[in-house]
Parts: sequence; structure tokens; C-alpha cells
Amino acid sequence: MAVVFEKTKGLTDKPFHYCPGCTHGIIHRLVAEVLEELGLVDKTIGVAPVGCSVFAYDYFNCDMHEASHGRAPAVATGIKRVHPDKAVFTYQGDGDLASIGTAEIVHAAMRGEKFTTIFVNNAIYGMTGGQMAPTTLVGQKATTAPLGRMEDHAGMPLRVSEMLATIPKAVFVERVSVHDVKHINQAKKAIKKAFQLQMEGKGFTLVEVLSTCPTNWGKTPVESLKWLQENMMPYFPLGNFRTPEEAK
Repeated sequence: MAVVFEKTKGLTDKPFHYCPGCTHGIIHRLVAEVLEELGLVDKTIGVAPVGCSVFAYDYFNCDMHEASHGRAPAVATGIKRVHPDKAVFTYQGDGDLASIGTAEIVHAAMRGEKFTTIFVNNAIYGMTGGQMAPTTLVGQKATTAPLGRMEDHAGMPLRVSEMLATIPKAVFVERVSVHDVKHINQAKKAIKKAFQLQMEGKGFTLVEVLSTCPTNWGKTPVESLKWLQENMMPYFPLGNFRTPEEAK
């Protein structure tokens, strides 16, 4: 019998711990498939964050390193400089990257560090209980914003991709989503491009992935997919914000 589908060798056999409907698992698989297709599984060092994906080191079938909250880009910088021939990536959520780790990611991009960041944006703090994140939308409710985020109090949500795309040594910045098959395929292409550019020595690459959080959004998995499309995508538009041709 012909094999038409199988688990990628880029993942271990350990079951994911993520909540039902969370799309972290899809994103994990896309990264793992890309590493396998590029022949990089045995040549990759990943950096796990603090957040829902803190146990990423249990799931990716490559060398992994844990970082303190927000410090994954600093750790990845050291790893890549010592092992320039390896594929190095950070896997970070919006609380880890866009809050406590904002300075780390900005300056890694400013220096043109040659690693790849997978930035998962679900517009809320997941693991710690649904607090407002830098990416929480105006009007969106959170445990620390029970009436919804107020612009005059908390400002507007941070658009990380647009911000990093202004940095000259960021060579590839793209925002994708994984809410349906079409967009999952597009997300994989962006992730693959980011790793390819890294291995060509081009510079810093980042793929932002819009993701769901049914538990903290208080919605079913299906409702969450619809909410992402109707609410997140208008404020966080999908697309490429930086290509190698624009980098200096």
C-alpha cells in the first residue's frame, strides 16, 4: 500500500500538550517539515521560549536550547555566531517576543543576526491565564482588561512585522496565518523561504504567524478560526513586508 501521508521526521513522538483548537501544533509541523525537506533536521539548533510553547524542546527532533523569558534572540545570537554552519531558529509567542523581549528582537534585527524567528501571534498571554498582551486588539477582553483593551489607556496593539521591516538588516519579514488549508500552505512557503535565506547567509529573517487561543478567547476552536479572520487579519494584514532586495 502506498504511503500518502506520514509524520515528519522533524518532530518527536511526544504528544503535544496544547489546548484543543490551538494552532501551535500546526506551526510546529510546518517548521519541522521545512527542516526535513531542506535536510536540516540534524543541522538545526532551536531556541524555546517562555510561554505556551515552553516545551518546544520536547517536540522538535533537533537540538534545542531553553531561554529565559524574552531572551531567545540573545541566546540564538550566541549559538549562531559559534555555529555559523547550523540552522538556528527561535520559536516565540507575542508575550515572549513583543513584550519582555522587544528590545532583544529589535537589536538582533538591527545587527542582522543570521537566524530565523518564528513569531506566533495569538493576541493574548496564553500560558499565564489570558492577560492583555502587546498584540491584544482594542476592545478585546482579557483577564487584566475585563472591559476590553482601551486605546487611551493601553495604546494600540504592536505590529511587530511592520516595525521590524523598517530595519535595514532584516532581510525577510512576512506575516502569515494558519486558519485554513490555503493559508497553511502559504505559511509553509514563507517559513521555508526564511530558512533558505538564513542558510544562504543573507541575514535576519522572521515569519509572524497569526494563531488562535480558544481557551483564553473563550471560544470554540471553530469560532476562534472565524474570530481570527474577522478581527485579527484586518489589523494584522497578511503579506510580505521585507525581501532581500530591500535589505542593505
